Amino acid sequence: MNAASARRIARVRPLAPISEAEHFFVANDAPDFDSEAGRLWTVTDSPFPGSVANAGSAHRTGWETGALVEEGSFTFLAPSAPANVLGMAHNTGSAGRALPPQAFHKAATSVVGPGDAIELGSGVGHVDPEAELTIVVGSRARGLTLGNALTAVLGFTIGNDVSARDLQKTDELWISAKSQDTFTPAGPWIVTDLDGANLAIGITHNGTELKAASSADLGWGVEEILVYVTSFMTLHPGDLVLTGFPAECARIVPGDTVTCRVEGIGELTNPVVAAGAA
Repeated sequence: MNAASARRIARVRPLAPISEAEHFFVANDAPDFDSEAGRLWTVTDSPFPGSVANAGSAHRTGWETGALVEEGSFTFLAPSAPANVLGMAHNTGSAGRALPPQAFHKAATSVVGPGDAIELGSGVGHVDPEAELTIVVGSRARGLTLGNALTAVLGFTIGNDVSARDLQKTDELWISAKSQDTFTPAGPWIVTDLDGANLAIGITHNGTELKAASSADLGWGVEEILVYVTSFMTLHPGDLVLTGFPAECARIVPGDTVTCRVEGIGELTNPVVAAGAA
C-alpha cells in the first residue's frame, strides 16, 4: 500500500501488556506501508489533545516518546477511544441526496479493533458488513462550515458498519441493529493528509472480492457530513464518523471472515463468531 505524503497514526498495545487497558500511539511516515520502513513505528504523544480516554499509558521501558518499535511487537487496536460514533443513513449513493442528511448514533462500546471478532447473537437474523471511509475527528468541533470542515479532521480510517437488517425493520431508531457489541470494527490506523473525495471502497467476504465502488459515489461528502453533524452536536477528539457504504455486501454468519478495504488506507479484517464463542 502506498499513500504519498501521508502519515499513519495507530493506537496499539504491546505484546504481553501490563494491563488490558494499556495503549500507546505510534506513527509512521513511510510511503510504502509494506516496506521494512513501513513496519518500523515511532512512539508518539496522543494525537487527541484533551481527551482523557485517548491519553497514552504510563511509562513503560522501550515505549518512551520517540522510541522505535517493530510492528511485530504490538497489536493494533481501534484507532481511538471515541466519545461518539456516528453513521450516515441512506448515504449509499447519489440517490441519497434526494433525502435530507440523517445521522444515526452507534454505541462507543460497539467499537472493536482489527482482528477482533464480530459476535452474532442467536436470533439476530440477517447481518451485513459495510466498509466505510471513516472520519477521525482531531479537535473539538461545533458549527463547522464547508470552508473549515476539514480543519477538524485528523485523518481517515476504515470502519465496518455491521448492520442487523431484520432489526432495522423493527427498530426505527436502529439502535439494536447498529449498536450491538462488536458491531463497529475500526482500524487498522489513521491516515492523515488523505483526500477522501474519490477512494475505492470494497469488501472481501471469505476470500471472494465483492463489487467495489468509490467514496465519490456517496450522496453526501465528507465536508457536508461534518457541517450537518456539527450543526446540532459537538464532536470531540477521537470521535468517529462513518460516511456511508456505496459498494456490494454479503450476509455474514459465524465462521466467516470479512475484510473491508479503502484505497489509501488499507484493509481491516475481522472474523465472525457466534456470541459467547469468541
